[in-house]
Amino acid sequence: MTALDAITLSVIQAALQQVCDEMDLTFSRAAFSPVIAEANDRSDGIYAAEDGALIAQGSAGLPVFVGVMQYSTRTLIERIAAGVTAAPEPGDIYIVNDPYLGGTHLMDVRFAMPVWRDGKIFCWLSNTGHWPDIGGAVPGGFSASATAVEQEGLRLPPVKLFKKGALDPEIHAIIASNIRVADQRIGDIRAQGAALEVGAERLAQVLDRYGDDTVRRAIAELRSRAATQMRALIAPIPDGVYRGEAFVDSDGVVDAPLTIALAIDKKGDTLTFDFAGSSPPCMGPMNSVLATTLSSVYLAMRHIFPEVPLSAGAFEPLIVRRPEGTFLDARYPRPVSGCAAEVSQRIAEAVFAAMVKALPEKVTAAPAGSSGNFALGGHDPARGRDFVMYQISGGGYGGNADHDGLTNGCSTIGISKSPPVEVMEQAFPVLYRRYALREGSGGAGEHRGGFGLAYEVELLRGDARASFVMDHGRTGPQGVLGGADGKVNEVTVWRDGKAHVPPHLSKEQDIPLKAGDRVAVGTPGGGGYGGPFRRAPEKVLRDVALGYYTAAEAEALFGVVLGADGVDAAATQARREG
Repeated sequence: MTALDAITLSVIQAALQQVCDEMDLTFSRAAFSPVIAEANDRSDGIYAAEDGALIAQGSAGLPVFVGVMQYSTRTLIERIAAGVTAAPEPGDIYIVNDPYLGGTHLMDVRFAMPVWRDGKIFCWLSNTGHWPDIGGAVPGGFSASATAVEQEGLRLPPVKLFKKGALDPEIHAIIASNIRVADQRIGDIRAQGAALEVGAERLAQVLDRYGDDTVRRAIAELRSRAATQMRALIAPIPDGVYRGEAFVDSDGVVDAPLTIALAIDKKGDTLTFDFAGSSPPCMGPMNSVLATTLSSVYLAMRHIFPEVPLSAGAFEPLIVRRPEGTFLDARYPRPVSGCAAEVSQRIAEAVFAAMVKALPEKVTAAPAGSSGNFALGGHDPARGRDFVMYQISGGGYGGNADHDGLTNGCSTIGISKSPPVEVMEQAFPVLYRRYALREGSGGAGEHRGGFGLAYEVELLRGDARASFVMDHGRTGPQGVLGGADGKVNEVTVWRDGKAHVPPHLSKEQDIPLKAGDRVAVGTPGGGGYGGPFRRAPEKVLRDVALGYYTAAEAEALFGVVLGADGVDAAATQARREG
């Protein structure tokens, strides 16, 4: 058998990527919910028929779903082989959101569909979409004080939602009877299924053009090359053990921090990740299921080595020891609503904190590391209907060896963007009183952290309940190599003109609001990189000119003294040396 030439291999790789990108685009364009249609909190991919291994994923999909959908597809294949789940037929689409079967939290709902060729399954297509509600104790699913997964919403094992191309009315009725604003979810369900149908059609065109055997060989070669490339990037790192830590504010029930303790053992061309010493399983919803923990490690390494193509091969040199007995290996019935959006980012932060010691030129200081999960559910009297609003928000990225951190970037786990204010105000009975840069929130450093976001939203009419599952309210994102931490997350609820700060700082549920009440959020800034007194004075002068810092803050944080005509060089040198 002749080897594939480089051009054909590259063309097939791009074609598979395009299939996934088109699925992403179809999903977002057809979805009803702003969190999918505008924020793009979704992902689509192609997975191996034998073991669910990742073949390709959309470039605009959430990185945290890379390992998760690989894990869940493998679990589905195993359950079908064992006879636990009904075997597929052409036109079938499975639905699953069970966190313990390769998932995240219940709001991330996964669909999976086999692609058939000559009566056999060639591969699986799968996607995940964040549904704005899945039932449970609070609107939006982010129960900050849940102590069991049943309190978080409807949990679905893999079942056929579409049978031979038709939506199963009985399964749909069960779902609709357990979630809020059920009549609006049918739009997201149809969009999610349509994305897979489009993917199957486009993939068939690729297979028809190049042949099934050629594409199959290309997939195997791409997987092998991704593993080789990742090993080549790991190999130059000095052998040794690199340690990092990160902390979760609290679990929402017990007001005490949770520790993520990580040791990365580098030997040859592999990295072994060991979370022994991390906190035990917690009472509240900040437990992480294994699939999310694995995916968090993978996405962190993707941040460090973005040049490695997305493929199961890229994960082969990354060995993650199962963190049994810790809150990073949640078992039923531990609540998990905070695992994907918050704990995953703390895991990535621990990876960055360890790897910056090995690769200071490539790894950044800690990013904001919170998705800013804010759910508001209630009744809109003007429209005569209930609503569930879900807001995610960005924050600052950490500084790095080359430049300052990105301001108001998306969360570490994905590329989801905040829904436009205009869309949110049109869809829900709210008014954004403020939506601005959170000046000064980035950690000081030779290269400072990026700034977070400050927003304030008012309920215009009716009654509603607000819930938050955020993090970094107790400690800010870590600075590295002498850089300062970024500012912490801040939440204030104004009710009847009186300020209320959640006891757990950025976690609380069921806060009653009425018309005129407001919620104010300040998201974290990124950590600083390098000593602040090493920052170029002209950069500090520019930051002051742009209003990021006052002259007094510039002197206190960076040791730069400003005069009437700009930087006072002599005074700055004396301040820094003193």
